[in-house]
Amino acid sequence: MSKIKTIRLPIEQELKDFEPYFKKSLKSDVPLLSTILNYMYRTKGKQLRPMFVFLSAKLHGETNGSSQLAACSVELLHSATLVHDDVVDESYERRGTFSINALWKNKLAVLVGDYILAKGLLLQLEDKKYNFLHLISRAVQDMSEGEILQIKKSRKLDIDEETYFEIIRKKTASLIATSMAIGAASVTDDPDIPEKMYRIGQDAGIAFQIKDDIFDYQAKGLIGKPTGNDIKEQKITLPMLHVLKKSDASERNRILRLIKRKNKNKAVVEELIQLVVENGGIEYATEKMNEFKEKAINSLMEFPDGDARTSLVELVNYITTRKK
Repeated sequence: MSKIKTIRLPIEQELKDFEPYFKKSLKSDVPLLSTILNYMYRTKGKQLRPMFVFLSAKLHGETNGSSQLAACSVELLHSATLVHDDVVDESYERRGTFSINALWKNKLAVLVGDYILAKGLLLQLEDKKYNFLHLISRAVQDMSEGEILQIKKSRKLDIDEETYFEIIRKKTASLIATSMAIGAASVTDDPDIPEKMYRIGQDAGIAFQIKDDIFDYQAKGLIGKPTGNDIKEQKITLPMLHVLKKSDASERNRILRLIKRKNKNKAVVEELIQLVVENGGIEYATEKMNEFKEKAINSLMEFPDGDARTSLVELVNYITTRKK
């Protein structure tokens, strides 16, 4: 049995029930919109965030209808942001298939993302889940701020480590944090528990994003070479930040000039990847990733033992050891 299947065991029924619930939430009477949404549903990913929702809920009580609503709200937000991200990043591929904007152009992609986001917010309002609405709205704000900050820093290339962590905390970690918080909120009225789960999810989410940033300098899975996509998009992430911090002023300026002016040149991208590898950038980023992972796991261990806690710990381990 694969690692992810083992992790899913305590919430197998919840995830099975989630599939039709999520698919129904994406329905539209507009034929073109329905076609696009069906395409998006068929190309969905591992649904890690609903797993965080259900496991967090099960850690603190019995999952229920509110837990399904919570998982659906999170996955709708995640889906909307992916559609918007592909437009912002001018990306024409998502999970090995064409992105929405590649097939239906940017205007429709933006509108589809808006529609999905609105569907999630309406679900919460219709069920009068105002605490869910607060959590999801906070995530939308954080993710938007993180994306805008990253775009600004990519243009000027004046990022430091503190700003890098602020960007990934807002842009990526906030949604995993929200997943764990909203899961807990679906089964308990104690406001302290969702906030504690939010902080744990934030640490796990930061570790998750650092792992993604490491991938850019390594071959993913068993195929291909490092993509260097971050360099091509002028995004300076933790592995490169470590090299810049170690370099003298002259070398630092040379690297920044290459990223700014030659970031599309294949030979230059490969040279910069090699520079990161040779100067310990991957090892440094891995060390930082493990610090956040261990912090999240140690906090989880404060809760009573059980299948949900075991799977949550394994899920945090999985997102930092995955091969793609």
